[in-house]
Amino acid sequence: MYCPPAFREEELSTLHGWMLAARLANLVTMGEAGIHASPLPLFLDAQEGPYGTLYGHLARANPQWQDAPTCEGLAIFMGPDAYVTPSWYASKQAHGKVVPTWNYTTVQARGPVEFFEDEARLHNVVDRLTRHHEAGRAEEWGVSDAPEKFIKGQLRGIIGLRMPIRIIEGKHKMSQNRSVEDRAGVAKGLSQSDLPGERALANAIMADGA
Repeated sequence: MYCPPAFREEELSTLHGWMLAARLANLVTMGEAGIHASPLPLFLDAQEGPYGTLYGHLARANPQWQDAPTCEGLAIFMGPDAYVTPSWYASKQAHGKVVPTWNYTTVQARGPVEFFEDEARLHNVVDRLTRHHEAGRAEEWGVSDAPEKFIKGQLRGIIGLRMPIRIIEGKHKMSQNRSVEDRAGVAKGLSQSDLPGERALANAIMADGA
C-alpha cells in the first residue's frame, strides 16, 4: 500500500482497533484461476501470533477456497471515508491553488491463508464471530439458541479460513499534509455532514490536532 510517512500508522493496538471497528473486510487471494476477492466478516484474535490472526468463513459454493492460494492473502479493512472539497480550505481564499482529495482510514493485513472444513473448528469460528457481533445487544443471540441438527447442516455449507498476519499496514489520511487552518476547515465541513462516518472523520481530524 502506498503510504507517505505523514499518513502512516504503526501502533499495533491502534491498527487492531480500526480492524475491529471496520468489521467487514475484503479478502483477496490469488490462485491458478486468477484473483479472487470476497467481502467477509472477520474476527481478530489479537493474542495469536505477533500481529494477530484473522478468522472467518465463506460459502462452500464460493470458488475462492477451491482455488488454492499461490501466494499470501490480503485482508483489506476500510474505516470512515469522505470527499474533501477545496472550498473548506482557508488557502482557497488566500491563493486558490487547491484541489479536491479524499480522507480515509484503512488497514491492510497479509499472511498465509488456510481454508478448512473441520466441523469442530468451524463451529468455534461461527460461535466466536457471532459472540463478537452480538456483544452489547439487549437480547444477544447465540449459536446454541438454534437446534443442534440445524447448525450442523449450516456448517456443512461453509468453509473456514484462518490467516495469521505476517505484515500489517495502516493508513490514516486526515489532511495531515495541509496547514492547521485548512485542516480546521475540513473538520468543520465534515462535522456538518448528514453522514455519521463523515462526522466521525471530523472528530478524528480534531483529535489529531486540527
